[in-house]
Amino acid sequence: MPASPYYRSDLARIHHEGFGFHADAVSPAILRLLDPVRERGGLVLELGCGSGLLTKYLVDAGHRVLATDASPAMVELARTYVPAARVEILRLPDDPLPTADAIVSVGHPLSYLDSEADIDRALAAIARALDTGGVLAFDICDLEWGAERREQPPKVWFGDDWMLTTRFSVLDDRIFRREMTMFVRAGDLWRREDETHDNVLIDTARIPELLARFGVAAELRSAFGDESLPAGLVAVVARRPQEGGSRAHFDGVPDEQRTDTARDPGPRALLPRYEG
Repeated sequence: MPASPYYRSDLARIHHEGFGFHADAVSPAILRLLDPVRERGGLVLELGCGSGLLTKYLVDAGHRVLATDASPAMVELARTYVPAARVEILRLPDDPLPTADAIVSVGHPLSYLDSEADIDRALAAIARALDTGGVLAFDICDLEWGAERREQPPKVWFGDDWMLTTRFSVLDDRIFRREMTMFVRAGDLWRREDETHDNVLIDTARIPELLARFGVAAELRSAFGDESLPAGLVAVVARRPQEGGSRAHFDGVPDEQRTDTARDPGPRALLPRYEG
């Protein structure tokens, strides 16, 4: 974990108010992928839920959701924004995961872990937590993410009572760094806060083989559905096949969006089921 936690209260609020477009874009396809889970009343475990932007779409669609995030400020916002969802603090890769019928994570939360080894450990834990017939959908930053943004100039965003400036850099092709300074109005004055976020960039082509070791069949895609993802952000859609079942593509996804597949009936640890 970083010395100071990511997404403290000011940045959490700015992200909630100004950066909901990714959840808006991916939610239709995520909901389509999770339709079978909703129909059988299964549990959706959301990792890195942030302020609950995707969580609200899931709950409004009728899903039973356990939403989690590593940021206490984000968890507090999500509990207010989606009161019907259970929202808890959870930090990968060490905190245990409950068994779930679906696991979702959008906005590349896994890329915020400290190292590639931690990402591998988190993916192994996620795979073990996915129940038979379960669906897994997440996005993650590929090495291409850094290559596409190496010369990216600083950016500025603002709302009615806040402003955010961000400077970008790429370290050794493996770390994408955002150095953020924000100003939030506090009465007649403005409060300054600074956060630096590092995203670990990985070769996503190896993810299907890693998940296959735990019996989860995965596909890399350019998108979850019809939306357009930023360059270097890879969608991963996977399933743990039913016992004795054969692997099949998910319905409604063009073949050109599939970039890799893998399957292996590897070992799976048993985890307690969340019954909330």
